[in-house]
Amino acid sequence: MTIDERRKYLRLVKPRYAQADRKEKKWLLDEAELVTGLHRKSLIRLLNSNLKRKLRRRQRGRTYGLAVQAAIQVISESVDYICAERLQPNLVWLAEHLANHGEMEVTPKLLAQLDEISISSVRRILRRLTQDQPRLPHKKPTAANQVSKRVPIGKIPWDESKPGHFEADLVHHCGLVPSGHYVHTLQMIDVATGWSERVAMLGRSSRAMKDGFRRMLIRLPFTVHQVHTDNGSEFLNDSLLHFWQIDNSVTLSRGRPYHKNDQRFVEQKNDTLVRLYLGYDRLDTVIHTITMNLLYNKMWLFYNFFQPVMRLVDKQVVTSQTGQRRVQRRHDVPRTPFDRLCETGVLSPEQQSELVALRQCTNPRQLREEIHALIDHILSLPGAAPDQTEDVFKTFLTDQEAERLKWAAGYVDKSSKGNDLPTYPQPLRRLTNRNGKGKGVNQFKVKECSVTLSNERTTHRR
Repeated sequence: MTIDERRKYLRLVKPRYAQADRKEKKWLLDEAELVTGLHRKSLIRLLNSNLKRKLRRRQRGRTYGLAVQAAIQVISESVDYICAERLQPNLVWLAEHLANHGEMEVTPKLLAQLDEISISSVRRILRRLTQDQPRLPHKKPTAANQVSKRVPIGKIPWDESKPGHFEADLVHHCGLVPSGHYVHTLQMIDVATGWSERVAMLGRSSRAMKDGFRRMLIRLPFTVHQVHTDNGSEFLNDSLLHFWQIDNSVTLSRGRPYHKNDQRFVEQKNDTLVRLYLGYDRLDTVIHTITMNLLYNKMWLFYNFFQPVMRLVDKQVVTSQTGQRRVQRRHDVPRTPFDRLCETGVLSPEQQSELVALRQCTNPRQLREEIHALIDHILSLPGAAPDQTEDVFKTFLTDQEAERLKWAAGYVDKSSKGNDLPTYPQPLRRLTNRNGKGKGVNQFKVKECSVTLSNERTTHRR
């Protein structure tokens, strides 16, 4: 037993000892002798005192001097700083072995001290040696995003029936090296109708993010009530909080960290509507960004008006006869996001008639061929040169583009005639055989067009 354990035991025995008679005291002392191993007179003295340990009046001197400390330092370094429990039993032979190789000097007194030193003493010496050694700088923990604390954690219910509740996420087109500026796809999915919006941005600065969201808001035919994002700083910053909460009166929410299922709808569409079309190649130029926005404008028309989607209406856990459990899901009749949007009644009669007219005058087969032609065109564009800096400002929305995009979102082209602007689907030239039939997916080529960028007129020939 240690001294503290003995004192603890005697504190329990002391009340009984103070109230016992002579015969009971004899029994208690006999039992205490067997438990603690102390002399009977020592037990009587301790039980008649307050059992409080006294401070040492005179401190013990140093048993092992600097010679032992230096020897342990050399031995510990030679065996790669093993722990005291592994080092202490092998100090003597290691000291003799190192002395034979000329690494240290030993004396009979030093060997005797190394033989009798305890593990605790070795541990204290090793701790004292390491505290004076220079240490590598430790990286301080990164400060938490303080803006995220102002956005509540939650997720949009899977059975949300009112349009305007969107999940948003970014898709990185960085290739194998996520460094430098490259194109990002910003995607928003409406939970109630499956309506999808996508834009391409060069970089993910707050200005680029606001520009991407502004393009979506101009084109959306209904109001945004809620935007649900992940915990990335590209979504949760003061600039975007002001953009959503102050400028547009939109409620923000964020998912739990490392829980991708809190954004299950947009995560699924990241794969089916972005990765399956553009893959994992690196896209990092202004021309990439502009052409991808042309592609996304056509995909906006194709998927929102011609692609039926199924919506979950019920799910329950079913237990089979063998005891296995599985989730049984039921979906409603597949309908396009536009049809689901019309059923909610959020569109005005004028908007709905214009949307219906837009779908009636659109050939989905030709639109699909144009989409695949643009994909081949994007993947054939060269990447950014190592010594060339891409001008991000050339990809931002201009007043002319916003006006054209607004009229295009009104589905009646009332803008001024002229060259096509980047946000509007550019015309494609169809290549046919002599009999007038097409040549397949690659039968479209982008026409020569002039693109107005930041008051500069640049001609891109494809």
